[in-house]
Amino acid sequence: MQNIYDKYYWQNDKVRLRAMRPEDDSYTEKLDSEAWAMASTEMALPPVKKITKETVSEIIMDINKPVFSIENINKDYIGCIKFNYINEHHGTFELAIIIWKNYKNKGYGKAAVKIFLDYAFNERRLNKCNVDCIGCNVASISLWKSLGFKQEGIVREEFFFNGTFHDKILFGLTANEYKSQCIV
Repeated sequence: MQNIYDKYYWQNDKVRLRAMRPEDDSYTEKLDSEAWAMASTEMALPPVKKITKETVSEIIMDINKPVFSIENINKDYIGCIKFNYINEHHGTFELAIIIWKNYKNKGYGKAAVKIFLDYAFNERRLNKCNVDCIGCNVASISLWKSLGFKQEGIVREEFFFNGTFHDKILFGLTANEYKSQCIV
């Protein structure tokens, strides 16, 4: 990837994280993405209102919970990553990531999560990342395990998706585990 800035913190050799823009509203991709349905555990519906500069500002207004758009090396908008929840007192957080359908299984998600974890553990000094996914999302389970996350539990038949109930799989990664693996 061509470095847009020297030593730009939010980029590696696969992806670059950047602020959201109004043109990042790829709702048509969400409608076609099974990942969207599995991640949000609800059916994607047609948009109620158009994303504007003001609505993007509302989304990213909380500076403590940044939302990033993900670009590949060709500067294609390929997904987004964000904090779902942060508890500063306990040092715990949850993250969420979506990679659009045409860009899945190319290593973009893993590359983006690495940048995000580096920020959370080293800059924010948070201590533990918790994530969960629907049990039938093999790609997501594989991603979390490849990054060193440990499966911590199963919530049985938590999600209804494609006419069937599925388990919710819980994963966690501590700052010490992250740093000992040198996955950055």
